[in-house]
Amino acid sequence: MHLMMILTMLTLAIGVRWFDTFYPYPVSRWQRSLIVFMLPPLLLLMTAIAVIAMGYHGEMLGFPASRFSYLLAVGFLGFAVIRAMEIHYQGWSSLQPIKNYPQQQINNQRVRIIETNLPYSAQVGFWNSELIISNGLLNTLDNDHLKAVIAHEQAHAYYHDTFWFFWLGWLKRISFWLPRTKQLWQDLLLLREIRADQQAAHTVDPLILAESLLIIAQEINHIATEKPLGVVEATFHDLTINNRLEERINALFNESDYFRFDGIDWNFMLLTLLPLISIPFHQ
Repeated sequence: MHLMMILTMLTLAIGVRWFDTFYPYPVSRWQRSLIVFMLPPLLLLMTAIAVIAMGYHGEMLGFPASRFSYLLAVGFLGFAVIRAMEIHYQGWSSLQPIKNYPQQQINNQRVRIIETNLPYSAQVGFWNSELIISNGLLNTLDNDHLKAVIAHEQAHAYYHDTFWFFWLGWLKRISFWLPRTKQLWQDLLLLREIRADQQAAHTVDPLILAESLLIIAQEINHIATEKPLGVVEATFHDLTINNRLEERINALFNESDYFRFDGIDWNFMLLTLLPLISIPFHQ
């Protein structure tokens, strides 16, 4: 019976990824991408926890529990824990050199300066992130455009993007084998940057912000890129979504609710607890 439950939830998880038009009402792009990305791996994690909690002895609804399904659940949960430890160590290791970067006050914002010709800025860290800016960026932008970049980075800090995308990155690593994981991840990265752009546009001229994007994109095209910090950064110009720059600029001047971020539909996310309901039926 436990194996049947695992297969049922796996089928549901794959179905959510392939048929993402299940919402009974119109939602923003943020809402749809978050639910379709998060729901399948969380559903599988809860299933593994439920099976482990029930054990491989006894029966459920008249069907005997099996050692195979128990070991399968232990294996998946162990894999998830290992990936969490791995991503945490990688993030911690990436942050250590940053402590040695010199600090400087720029536009009333304390930043750390990194020595590289690549025009680069990013919020790095976990909940309380720090802003790092490269010499290349300081040499590329004038004060107005630099102020727009800093406003964008402050928006990342406001939303604690480094923290939330750290955990979303963990879900990505444990669900890489599910359909559309990479596609949804890239979409969330783009939406993250669009949200920061729109938040920054409340304090700086959006046209200046758009110009900053174009200037940096043009400059990067002439310079070899460096390895990003990955799981603990949120950048002004994410190299992985460079080919969607036009969409990002258009969204900056789009006043519709399509890109509006209104949080996660936690009522819908209660579906992830569905496997736990089976625990009382195990005897």
